[in-house]
Amino acid sequence: MTSVYTLAPAPQHALRDHPESPQRLSQLNLSTLPGLEQIPCLPATESQVSRVHTPAYIQALQNACQTEAPAFIDSAPTYITPTSYEDALLAVGAGLMALRAILDGSAHNALAIPRPPGHHAEPNGAMGFCLFNNAAIAAQDALAHGVERVAVIDFDAHHGNGTQSALRHLPRAAFLSTHQRDIYPFSGRLEDADTPNLRGRLVNLPLPARTGDQGFEQILQAVIAPFVRGFQPGLLIISAGYDSHWRDPLALLGLTHAGFHLLSRGLVALADECCQGRILFLLEGGYDPFTVANGLQAAGAALTGHPHTPPKDVCPFAE
Repeated sequence: MTSVYTLAPAPQHALRDHPESPQRLSQLNLSTLPGLEQIPCLPATESQVSRVHTPAYIQALQNACQTEAPAFIDSAPTYITPTSYEDALLAVGAGLMALRAILDGSAHNALAIPRPPGHHAEPNGAMGFCLFNNAAIAAQDALAHGVERVAVIDFDAHHGNGTQSALRHLPRAAFLSTHQRDIYPFSGRLEDADTPNLRGRLVNLPLPARTGDQGFEQILQAVIAPFVRGFQPGLLIISAGYDSHWRDPLALLGLTHAGFHLLSRGLVALADECCQGRILFLLEGGYDPFTVANGLQAAGAALTGHPHTPPKDVCPFAE
């Protein structure tokens, strides 16, 4: 059984000098990975998006793109262009098409590469470069199509506040986020899982700058693995943010390419152990094109079992 990927690069969703730009994917090349096949993606429907987002917000975003764009719509700054509404629907669709390939058995696992990203988008609004919450919508779609439990693991350098908001009240969904503490969006506290119904389903790990590869290896073994084994999901969705790399201009967590390689293989191994191999990697942030390309290469290699030698790099500010 093959592994598949979808790509929604949104070339018209672009604003001069903004870090969330088509340039992020400019060095992407997955053609060297045997067993990883691209499948087409179709835009999500408003009905699918409304599993997470309010009808009022969906309509407001469509109207703003039609009548106000180009414009900023929040202080991050999150921007829109005349095509951004359609681009956001296609970004959601990239995740859903990859997910459906897993659920219908035509693929063993999958990788979705959408722009714009999604994990900051709240049910009632855009936030942090994100318009629709691609991961949360995919999780809701999986639950609606018979998956008993879904876990989302977010290793973006920034807390996935929107995903947490969308999933925290769903007993069949769990969310774990590793993120740098005291940076945007200034959320994701340990104390968020402060009620019995959230324990075991919501884990936030606000991390110090320079956590690095060794720190993430320990987190994988001591926190992420027990979390997945305890919740026993039928599907893992990985919000893969490559801004955790030391080269990224927006964060300082200090991972290297070898760290992403280790993390990707560890997550796939957990899916093999707990989810019959069903895992979907879904791109979130990452604003250095070389890092994003190599992070996605590591994810694709992990999904296919293909040998992968990450580029050699050493974090210059490692502890």
